[in-house]
Amino acid sequence: MPAGGVFILDTVLLKVASRCNLNCSYCYVYNMGDDAWRAQPKRMSEATGERIAEQLGAVYRAQGVPFSVVLHGGEPLLIGRKRLAGLLGALRQQLPAPCGLHLQTNGVLLSDEILDILIAYDVGISISIDGPAATHDQFRVDHRGRGSHAKVTEAIARLRARREALPLFAGVLAVIDPRTDPAAVYADLKAYGAPGIDVLVRDGNWDQLPFGKASPESVEYGRWLSGLLEAYLTDPDPPRLRLLDDMLRLLLGGRSQKEGVGVTDYGILVIEPDGEVQKNDTLKVAHAGADRFAANWNIHSHALSDILASEAYAVYHAQQRPAADVCRACPDLGVCGGGMVAHRWRKGAGYANPTIFCADQKHLIAAMRRIVARLPLPELQSSAA
Repeated sequence: MPAGGVFILDTVLLKVASRCNLNCSYCYVYNMGDDAWRAQPKRMSEATGERIAEQLGAVYRAQGVPFSVVLHGGEPLLIGRKRLAGLLGALRQQLPAPCGLHLQTNGVLLSDEILDILIAYDVGISISIDGPAATHDQFRVDHRGRGSHAKVTEAIARLRARREALPLFAGVLAVIDPRTDPAAVYADLKAYGAPGIDVLVRDGNWDQLPFGKASPESVEYGRWLSGLLEAYLTDPDPPRLRLLDDMLRLLLGGRSQKEGVGVTDYGILVIEPDGEVQKNDTLKVAHAGADRFAANWNIHSHALSDILASEAYAVYHAQQRPAADVCRACPDLGVCGGGMVAHRWRKGAGYANPTIFCADQKHLIAAMRRIVARLPLPELQSSAA
């Protein structure tokens, strides 16, 4: 936190569309009990986009540290080509490189015309795909229950066929099904040619166990991630795998690069289609409304700099640090970090609990420690750097 009491902003998620053309069964926005999206306009207006760009530009000039803006949803490409181009133009005018503009999409609407716009404004592209069709199409379905794998793989092929778009391909994002073979999923994800792979556990908490997890003490996700680790480390030509890379880097004394592991705090805000400013929307996993500030902050009536300097934001920012005594005393805390905040939730105890994936994290970190212990000293020093 710099002088003046304003937190550094790291990531802004712009919810440019409040609806989605898919109905993924595990989606925390639509299928975990929070229906706040119904009150939002379907698409962000041009006026709201321009106001957001102005405010983000002011924050960037004030803090002097670049940050990332991620177009999110719902499905962000539902905003349409014209509004997408206008929004990106306004953002890029206020946020030149090294500020990053990114798109997280399900890929179904990723046309050549959309790619032209993303190329023009240097927007990184991440595509959600859960692995082979048999896995992906169980969960990532449209509103008629039809699988989306074929359309997503077509979008990836379209992106890769465009030489000028290929440098924008940031990676693929997969949500784990712990019943699958992690080596097979890894091989499938790598085959899409993305430079990076990210994996996410299924959302849940102490009151609602994640899909595939039998009990708080079971390690289905830990075993799956350990299998992924083995496939990754035995690959002679691997892509980046953010979660495992971050955890290994932390184990070797380095720093994480994204939220979810380690004890580094990140400044994250969400801006809804109507301009409402909220907390990290993954908090919806805890309970309906958990991602909302008590104040009705909106970029049309409030300054982002004032929000970042507020006591309410300070409390939200501090919430990233684990509050459970067992976590603070744990030797794995520097790597685990207590997990995602929403995964710590338990009715009656709030967030003052370990992550529901505590046993899984310990299982994975133990596997990593065994691997690190076998590495020669020069390789250890090189990896930590």
